[in-house]
Amino acid sequence: ATVFDGGRATCFAYGQTGSGKTHTMMGDANSSSPSPGLYQLAAADLFRDLADPSRAHLAAYASCFEIYGGKLYDLLQDRNLVRCLEDKRQQVQFLGLSEHAVSDVASLLGLMDAAHLQRRTGTTGANADSSRSHAVLQLTVKHGERTVGRLTFIDLAGSERGADTQHSSRQTRLEGAEINTSLLALKEVIRSLDRKQAHTPFRGSKLTQVLKDCFIGERTRTLMVACVSPSRKNCEHTLNTLRYADRVKEHGAGAAPRP
Repeated sequence: ATVFDGGRATCFAYGQTGSGKTHTMMGDANSSSPSPGLYQLAAADLFRDLADPSRAHLAAYASCFEIYGGKLYDLLQDRNLVRCLEDKRQQVQFLGLSEHAVSDVASLLGLMDAAHLQRRTGTTGANADSSRSHAVLQLTVKHGERTVGRLTFIDLAGSERGADTQHSSRQTRLEGAEINTSLLALKEVIRSLDRKQAHTPFRGSKLTQVLKDCFIGERTRTLMVACVSPSRKNCEHTLNTLRYADRVKEHGAGAAPRP
């Protein structure tokens, strides 16, 4: 299934702080040699396919929010609070999240630049401009008011060691602890799915609650981009990131439909 006939695809970037996750997603359009990010590349494909006359009845909408301190904030609507709830079919719904019509790559990138300016950042020992929240971009394909399919991109906040924030403020250390707790909850969800356990702890954090629809269902596909640093001092982080990626890969292989 594709996003034009009921499919849901998710891409999330995982890795230590400062490993290039936000750059991978956003790209760099302002340098002398611009490099497109995943947002731009995916949007180009999406709008190219939407231009097909057989899909003239479909339209695309963008939403963007961040998960910070266990709460959701709309990055395209003055950081208004967003509620993440499950409906009677146990599907995740986002109450209060604004949607913005997008018709081409330029309009989407304009929205993402505005959203990026609203995102929480801070300084740590590992990164002078570290993202302190998980950022989620949703590209939804609709027929009127009915959702047909969705592309979701998650720029995860970076995992951190205590040494990375030991000289930082108390607020930064608390943020780091919250980030690591949510990433640990994500690891537990992946492990549970990998072992095909009866219960999957999606409610372990807001992050895993938001990602629930990304991991379950026959029409879902999930891609993980593992970002690593080339520095030798980050070997431990690199190994942990690759272990995460391997677990996601194994889950994906196990979840593939049988012939």
